[in-house]
Amino acid sequence: MPAMYKVRPLHSAGVLPGHLPTCMYPVPNLHRAADTAAPPPQEEVDPSLQALESRQEEILKRLYELKSAVDGLSKMIQTPDADFDVTNIIQTDEFSPLTTNGADLDLMLGKDYGALKDVVINANPSLPPLSLLVIHSLLCERYKILSAVHTHSSVKSVPENLLKCFGEQTKKQPRHEYQLGFTLIWKDVPKPQMKFSIQTMCPIEGEGNIARFLFSLFGQKYNAVTSTLIDSWVDTAIFQLKEGSSKERGAVLRSMNAALGKSSWLVGNELTVADVVAWCALRQTGTANTAPANVQKWMKSCENLAPFSSVMKLLK
Repeated sequence: MPAMYKVRPLHSAGVLPGHLPTCMYPVPNLHRAADTAAPPPQEEVDPSLQALESRQEEILKRLYELKSAVDGLSKMIQTPDADFDVTNIIQTDEFSPLTTNGADLDLMLGKDYGALKDVVINANPSLPPLSLLVIHSLLCERYKILSAVHTHSSVKSVPENLLKCFGEQTKKQPRHEYQLGFTLIWKDVPKPQMKFSIQTMCPIEGEGNIARFLFSLFGQKYNAVTSTLIDSWVDTAIFQLKEGSSKERGAVLRSMNAALGKSSWLVGNELTVADVVAWCALRQTGTANTAPANVQKWMKSCENLAPFSSVMKLLK
């Protein structure tokens, strides 16, 4: 059968002579062609991973800024024992005097419509918490307070002056017209306890801790250094002046004398809870008469205030 058309032989194109047993015709190198081809598309980065990387970069940046700030401070204070008196910073602190408006009691004690906010304190009559009585008198100058004193069955007898430590309480107004209820219960407890939300709150224990809380109701604002110094003096008054040895009391009196040589009060130029607690501790331990000159002058300044002078009567 005759061919319909002729086809050009393919093996004749580019055949290498002498290589017919092993190579019929050359074939382009596919691997080399792949090398010159465009790279495969990259996988998309997870957005959450990108956010994590950005956050890490931001944190590292802030750490670097903090490190720079600390390095700057370290140049100001060359050694850990540098003569740097932090009490000098207090002079620039803005105190809120006790004569200004008080704190927001709803914010401090919780908002409860139609109910009086009650502060209930249990204390042992054998060691009355004088600082709490002073602060109670100060609070009475700021708020309308309904005060009451009760005796628990665990106590056999209470001195008459302690039963009347809030003075003669006459209920002249309906209960709902008062801003704060202040109830003191003489009870056989190892240390003073306070609650202001009877059903839900764990008690605050210790005279110093309760004094801090009650004094905060005046709404005073302090910077970090001032707050730390106030807390330090309160602890010193309770654990060293009131409960410490005679050697510890002597050291505290020397420190107080030095501090009161720089300012009228223990911390800054305004009365704080540190003054209240320290004054009461000195009076209860009987070391007031042997105190240095600056401490004696400071104690007279305290006793010129009515809340302190009223508590003095309980010590007689």
